[in-house]
Amino acid sequence: MAIAKAERLMNLALCLLGTRRPLSKRELRGSIEAYLEAGSDDAFNRMFERDKDDLRELGLVIETVENLDGDTGYLARRDSNRLPPITLDAEEAAALGLAAKVWQQARLAGAASGALQKLRAAGMPEAEDAYEVHSALEPRIPVHEAAFEPLMLACRDRRPVTFDYRKANAARPEQRQVEPWTLECWRGHWYLAGWDRERGAERVFRLSRIAGKVRSRAGAFTAEVPDVVTVRETVESWAGETATRTALIRLKADSGYPLRARATSVRELGDGWEELEIPYGHGLDAWLVEFGPDVVVQEPADLRADVVDRLRAVAKD
Repeated sequence: MAIAKAERLMNLALCLLGTRRPLSKRELRGSIEAYLEAGSDDAFNRMFERDKDDLRELGLVIETVENLDGDTGYLARRDSNRLPPITLDAEEAAALGLAAKVWQQARLAGAASGALQKLRAAGMPEAEDAYEVHSALEPRIPVHEAAFEPLMLACRDRRPVTFDYRKANAARPEQRQVEPWTLECWRGHWYLAGWDRERGAERVFRLSRIAGKVRSRAGAFTAEVPDVVTVRETVESWAGETATRTALIRLKADSGYPLRARATSVRELGDGWEELEIPYGHGLDAWLVEFGPDVVVQEPADLRADVVDRLRAVAKD
């Protein structure tokens, strides 16, 4: 649905930019396939007005002109919609080039590459790629979850979604109705922060636990979207980044290196086991479960109980 709308907006923009005289609604409807498929004049008018407003929000200057007969026409003059000269220095060009290399998902990689080519054609200076010439290390943000792209579009377009979500301690997924705010990558995993309508509260979902398709729903958001900083802090908190206590765990030697990286102290116990003290925040139980039998929680008792419950739920499935 998002792709169809984007194509319709692009066709409308091209029509308005490519004409030398104002085009009437009737002419635009006859030129754009999506408008021809509108079921009625009212449906077309609503669609056209929404599309016109969306293009204006994106920055396209659309003029409304009335001729001598009183008919209304629309056009977007090229001189009014021409971008100013791009003035980027070498460091800014290098930053954009590096950012374009980060994405590995096919569609995002193509969009980033295409945007970079357009900027270079508009005069962006060429910059030496330090990562390519001097280093074997390259920045990457892996995206393997099929839910990423529809959720990214839903966040951008402010569209509610529904999907089946399986919590770590649940045997079966359950449907969630969410107003998506933003996507965040933390410790190699993608998370969605948003408003859970049924629970009436802010929630964070790990994309790898979303089962099946993400479906868009009509209607506006019912909850206010917080600022970016607040959302990011929520994602970090629910993912276990914000620590409020300390946990004591036993860990097999030569395993659990991400846990070792967070440990504030490590003590050898013998028999191939070590004792680690690590910061304890919301979501740590879900993370510890991923290490299976290599980890044993000693304290606190509530964290140990949560880990045991999650392992039992997985064993029952």
